[in-house]
Amino acid sequence: MTQTGLIIRDALAADLPAVRSLLVETWHATYDGIYGWRRVAEITNAWHSLDALSAQLGRQSGVFLIAMLGQEVVGTASARSEPDHAALLTRLYVLPARQGEGIGRTLLQVALACFPDAPVARLEVESQNELAIAFYERMGFFLQRQARFDGREDTPNTLIMAKRLFVS
Repeated sequence: MTQTGLIIRDALAADLPAVRSLLVETWHATYDGIYGWRRVAEITNAWHSLDALSAQLGRQSGVFLIAMLGQEVVGTASARSEPDHAALLTRLYVLPARQGEGIGRTLLQVALACFPDAPVARLEVESQNELAIAFYERMGFFLQRQARFDGREDTPNTLIMAKRLFVS
C-alpha cells in the first residue's frame, strides 16, 4: 500500500531538525533493546547531529531524500554512488508510527532510481534488526556477508545485503 499524499523530495537545510528528530525517535525505537538507551543516544548524537546531517546535503555523488505527509517529515533515505558504480543505501528510516504504510518501499524505490547506471544496490543493516532485514528481503535484497559498520570495531555488527539492479 502506498500512502496517499506522500511527497518525496530532496532534503533542505530547513528540514534537518525534523530529520534529526525522526532519526532519534526511530533509532531509540529500533536499537534501545539491542544497545541500550545510552549507547543509542551517543550514536544518534554523533551520526545524526545537525552538523553531520548538514554536511550530507547537496553531495554530488549521492541523494538525501525526505518523505512528507502534509507538513510532517515521516521518512528519510540517503544513498550514494560507490567507486564500482554500485548504489549504496546509507540510510532508510520511517517514523515508527508510520511503518507498514508503504513509505519505506517508496523511499527505497525513489532513492535507487537516482542511480540509473548502478548494476547493484548495497546496504548495511544491524544483524539483530530483524524487522529491517525482513523488509529488505521483501524488497529483493540478499545477504552477501557479515561485517562491522565502516569496518570499525566500535560500531554495530552489520550484515551487507545486495540487490541486482536492471541497467538498461
